This record gives sequence, structure tokens and C-alpha cells, in this order.
Amino acid sequence: MINKSKAAWLLSLAAMTAATNVFAQQKDYPIQPVAFTSVHVNDNFWEPKMEVNANVTIPYVLEQCKKNGRMDNFLRAAKKLDGDKLSEFPFDDTDVYKAIEGASYSMQNKKNLKLDKYIDTLINIIGAAQESDGYLYTFRTVNAKKPHEWIGSKRWEKEEDLSHELYNAGHLYEAAVAHYQATGKRTLLNIAIKNADLLVNTFGPGKIEEYPGHQIVEIGLSKMYRVTGNKKYLDLAKFFLDVRGPKGDAYNQADKKVIDQHVAEGHAVRAAYMYTGMADIAALTGNAKYLAAIDDIWTDVVTKKLYITGGIGATGNGEAFGDDYQLPNMSAYAETCAAIGNVYWNNRMFLLHGDSKYIDVLERTLYNGLLSGVSLSGDRFFYPNPLASMFQHQRSAWISCACCISNMTRFLPSLPGYVYAKNQNDLYVNLYMSNTSEVKLAAGNVNITQTTDYPWKGNINIVVNPAKATAFTLRLRIPGWAKDQPVPGDLYTYLDKNQKPATILVNGKATTYSTEKGYAIIKRTWKKGDKVTLDLPMETEKVLANNNIKDDRGRFAFQRGPVVYCLEGPDNRDSLVQNIMVDKNAIAAANYQANLLNGVDVISADGKSTKRQLNSDALIETDQQVKAIPYYAWANRGPSEMTVWIPYEASAARPKPAPTIASTSKVTSSVKNKRMYNAIKDQYEPADSKDTNYPYLHWWPAHNTSEFVQYDFDAAHTVSESKVYWYDDGPWGGCRIPASYKVLYLKDGQWVPVKNTTPYAISKDAFNVVSFEPVTTTALKLEVQLPVDNSTGIHEWEVK
Repeated sequence: MINKSKAAWLLSLAAMTAATNVFAQQKDYPIQPVAFTSVHVNDNFWEPKMEVNANVTIPYVLEQCKKNGRMDNFLRAAKKLDGDKLSEFPFDDTDVYKAIEGASYSMQNKKNLKLDKYIDTLINIIGAAQESDGYLYTFRTVNAKKPHEWIGSKRWEKEEDLSHELYNAGHLYEAAVAHYQATGKRTLLNIAIKNADLLVNTFGPGKIEEYPGHQIVEIGLSKMYRVTGNKKYLDLAKFFLDVRGPKGDAYNQADKKVIDQHVAEGHAVRAAYMYTGMADIAALTGNAKYLAAIDDIWTDVVTKKLYITGGIGATGNGEAFGDDYQLPNMSAYAETCAAIGNVYWNNRMFLLHGDSKYIDVLERTLYNGLLSGVSLSGDRFFYPNPLASMFQHQRSAWISCACCISNMTRFLPSLPGYVYAKNQNDLYVNLYMSNTSEVKLAAGNVNITQTTDYPWKGNINIVVNPAKATAFTLRLRIPGWAKDQPVPGDLYTYLDKNQKPATILVNGKATTYSTEKGYAIIKRTWKKGDKVTLDLPMETEKVLANNNIKDDRGRFAFQRGPVVYCLEGPDNRDSLVQNIMVDKNAIAAANYQANLLNGVDVISADGKSTKRQLNSDALIETDQQVKAIPYYAWANRGPSEMTVWIPYEASAARPKPAPTIASTSKVTSSVKNKRMYNAIKDQYEPADSKDTNYPYLHWWPAHNTSEFVQYDFDAAHTVSESKVYWYDDGPWGGCRIPASYKVLYLKDGQWVPVKNTTPYAISKDAFNVVSFEPVTTTALKLEVQLPVDNSTGIHEWEVK
């Protein structure tokens, strides 16, 4: 492209467009999205967030990629920089690709010549790092003296395991297509074509028959097929799916053939990307078996494995789906990448089936578990998105595994592409946000203007301006949350089922409407200036979880419209929320606060704070006003307590600890992360040693070392007993009970071992009690010898 004349480029572009148009008449999704370039969002909720992404997040991520060695990887592979030092992970190349993809989308929304020039420079560096046959994987091309252990001794050797060669290729293709569509330049697309042609020549029946260890190349190849019309890319995408299983691992969905998978399992991001890829191939090839499999998997996720925030992936062990109804809150993983993948997947499911239930899940994820992944400032991020915290969670400026950070840069500017969709003369309105849009229906062009204060208010005004009087069907999504159904199925329900019906006016007159697959159908001949007013009942709801979710029993969550709420310390008494109870019948009021968290609705209700007292099981209860903020906005004021699920029964409450020797002590430890310290004295008795529902202190990844934790008392106390509950997440995690430990007390400035009168027993799933001769001291210390091959942690340490 660099050496072609403008005329030659225009011919090339016309040829590719023609190829794309010919292909588009073949198999594809029956419903097509209205491209985000045709939808110009201008509301008070999403437009500022997209502006922050464009002006802060994208430049910030590009700068962090440079600071953290991502650009140097390409420069060293291209022999433009000496040495063989590389960044940490072989998939780090994808952070650059995703940033380019995000920048390309952003430039389509708003021109940015400086960014355009910088991306051109990056593409030149990427091209220089590509090997002559199209191979592009900096961690091998650098030819380091000590190669990364994941990459193998030759190409593709460890692809099914950890090399991420095909994962890198998938993100390259997505970036290349986005850049080409944004700029018309073929520079990155040509690099991608060269790489994709290498894959076509390398993989397939009778060639290398391996599956991608981390899925996404299937999505990328489908996009390359759409742009180039080269069916070999589509065939290869299908091959990569069909070659999976049955001899692989559930971790990356390779323990069964993809058509034989009917429940969600394994690594949640890999899974969501694979299900998205299966939807693409099902649409493009008409493969009914793929469709049957992902239909079943979707039902499994939505009815058994979905957080109220739309997050997926319950456990940090493998970043994976848990068992049915395993949805812990404090230890929820709910990775930001998984939320983005969940949006991709649900959007495809809608395009296949035309049912609003998929957009219901998409919207829930979008406003909650996805948006929570980036700070309001645009430069702080969450990797996991927990639903409860006791100060141990904090947004990061950068994460060595930066997949979630770079993923946010590419998702937000593409958001307008989820607002509308079309099928011949059916126009679907899926999301509600102020915008102006140009839509090409079979009957003619239509301009749509949408005006609303959604998600804070449920009133939506839509002005329809066809180029000429045109007959078509407008399909308005009536969200499940507005029909007493927070999600499809019975995983979550409303406490009160008294929703008013949605009302629709056409040109100011009330109209009756039929519904189909969750859409209100308005069929008429539209004229310029026709106005549709949709009024959704914006009630403050209390959501209950299915009783099979043990972590949410005796609790409810606030929801208003599509937004899920949480209690956060800064808004509540003593900066505490774990000790709060709110009666199920409490009246909750919402009011908009423009000066809080960039403008949010705040929910207020009467509640109680609970506190333990010594020598009694009865709780001390104090009346207080309770305030809730949107979940997506939490942790923008520093680490704090937070909970989405609010107890309405005392059995579910987490009372403020009673004033014991331990609870009034100052904690110090060889653990550097001080946010763990209070975990050992919060008076939470775990269900077992691997319980992660509340914080714990741990020394991971240290092992075979001597460590300590210490209580400095508020005054001199006479003590004679120590009780320790060890954290042990075996067999899969990295912590085990210690090899040994001992208790010491401070005497005349020196640490002296206590004289124990019972043995130092060490066991899992119970308090380990040691009695000793009474000592009067101001401090007590545990010296802990970690196991040879594992670390150790502590749930709770009590002193008597």
C-alpha cells in the first residue's frame, strides 16, 4: 500500500469491497448489526466514557506497552534493537494489537491525525518483525539465548499448551481488519494476510493437526474471511474448532469435540471466545451442530453460572467456570476479558436467533461486570471483578498480564455497534442511549435519533426520519428487567413482582403493540418526524438469588434498570458495609447525585449495623441509613469494604468484630501486602481451609522459607492459648499447611518461645490450638516454616 498510487489503492479497495459484497450474499448471520460507524453516541452516560477511552486510556495503554517492553519485543525481533531481553509473557504482542484495534475504532468515531501517524509507525515495526514466510511471534524470532519456557524448541510445538502463537495471530487479524476498515490502508492487513496464508499452508487435515491452546484465532480468521472473501480462512477457522478434543483438557475446552460440549467448563475467557467463534462459523457455514452445542452451553451459563453483574468465571483456580451454582462473592474471579467475551458471544447469539434474551444478558454484563473493569479516570483497572471486598482489592495502574487492560481499549469505541441491528425491513433497537444513526434497510435509508437519560431514567424518545415514506417494522427491546425477569431462567428473581408494563406512544398517542421474542413490534409506513416514545418502568428492585447459590442465601441485591448496585465503605457509617443488614421490606429511594462518581443514581434505605459482643452470641444492632452506588463505580476512591449482596437475615450478616486481644492488636508480618493483615483477626470462621469467601493472609509464591506474623497488643495482656486456622488450597492451589510453626512472646525486648503444655498439632479444616504456660506480654509472634514446595496462609489467629 505504501508504494501504490492513490488510483491503484482505490481500485484495490473497490475489488475487495466487491468481493465482500459477493460474499455477504452467501451464508451469514440472518440479522446484521448496524455498524458502529453509522451510530454516533452523544448521551451523558456513554459518550464521556468513550471520550475518556479515546483521550486517556488508549494513549495510556500505548505508553505502558512501550514502558513495559511490548514495542521492544518487535524492535528486537526486527533486529532494530540490540539484545534479547523480552517482556514477561509470549502473548504480550497482543497488547499492541488490541491497542491498535481500539485506536482504529476510536479514529472511526473521531479523526485523530497524531494517533493515526503513531499507529502507522507501530505497523512498520510489526512488519519488520515478521519473518519472510509470514511467521510473526516475537518471542521466537528474537532467538533469545534463554528462550521462554512456554514457546518450545520449534514453531507450534507447544501451541496446544502455552505458546499462544495462534492466539497472537487471532488478535493480529482483528486489529488488521479494524485498521483497514478505519483507514482504508492495507499495511497491517497485508501483514495479517501473509500470516494467515502461512497458517493455511501449515495447519489442516494431513498437515499439522493441532488446536489453539487459547482460542481467538477462529474469530480473527472469520473476520479475515469477511474482508477478503478468501474461503480458506473460514475453512481453517472451522478446522481449528473441529480438531479440538477429545483427548485434551477441560481447562481449554479440549476434552470433548466442540459439538459434544453442552455445559460451560474450564477457562472462562477461552470458553467465551470459542463459543463466539462457533457462532461465527455456524452462521457462515450453516453448521447446525455448532448451533445446538452453543445453545445448550448458553442455557447452562445463564441458568447456573452467571453472576448478577453478568460476570462469568467463578474461580481463580484456572480462571474458570465453577460447578453449578458455585458463585462466591469475595473470591469471584469474573475476569474483565471474560465479560467482554460474554458480550461478544451474546451478541452473536442474538444475531443468530433474534431473541432479546441475549441482549438482556449482554446489557447486564455491559453496565456492570464489564464497565467495572476500568476506573472513571480511565487509567486504573481490574483484572478480576469481585462482588465483595474487605479492603484487599484495589485497581491497578498496570498488570504484568495486561490482557484485560488492552481489551478495554478496543471494546469501548466499538460499543455503538451494539445499539441497532437489521434484517431486511426489520430494525431492532437493542440498547438505549442518545445517538443519531443512519440505517440502510431493504426499503430505503432511515435516520434514527434517540434521546434518553438511560440508564437513570426509563424514558426513551426515538425520532424516525426515512429518506421518503417507507414501510418497515421497528422492533423495540423490552428488557427482561422491566418484565420482572432480571435474567432468563430462575437464577435470579425479584423480591416484589409488581412491575408496571412498558408503555409506547407513537406521535404522542398511546398504541397497543404485540411482542415477539421480547420485542415490541411497531409496523407501519414511517414518515419524516415520526416520534416513538418508550417508557420503561424504572423501579428500584431487590434481587434474590436461586437458593442453590449458598453464598447469597439470606441476602438481596439492589438493581435499578440495568444497573446493579453495591454498598461501599465511603458512603456508609464507619466505612464498613460487611456488618450491614437491610430488611427485605425496607423502602428504597433513588436520587441522582451529579457530583458523586461523575454523576450516579444513589439508592438509600433504612438499615442496621451489627456488632459482636464478648461472651455472647447476641449481636448489638444500631439503626443507620444505608447507601448504595452502582457496582461499576466502586473502588474509584481507594480500597474499601464493598458488597453487592446485602444481608436481610442475621445469619448472613458479617458483624463488626468484638474487642478481643487479637482484634485490638496491630498486625505486622513478613508479608509485604498490608491489605492482607486484618484478615487474620476479622473473626470469620472459615468453612474449611480452602474457603475463599473472606480474606486470608498468605505468603504465596514463597516456599521453603521462614516467615512470621505478629500481634502488638493495645496493652500488656496475660495469654496462655493460641488458635490458628491455616489456609490450604490443595490439591490445585499453591498453599499448604506449614511444615512447622512456633509461638513466641516479647520479653524485655527479646522474642522468647512460649513453654507449650500441649503439642504443636498441624492440621487442615480446623483451628490448631496450642496451650502454653501463661505469659504477660505486649506482643505475640508466630514463626512459620513454609513447606519445601508450597506456600502457606492463615485464615484466622485467635489469642486467649
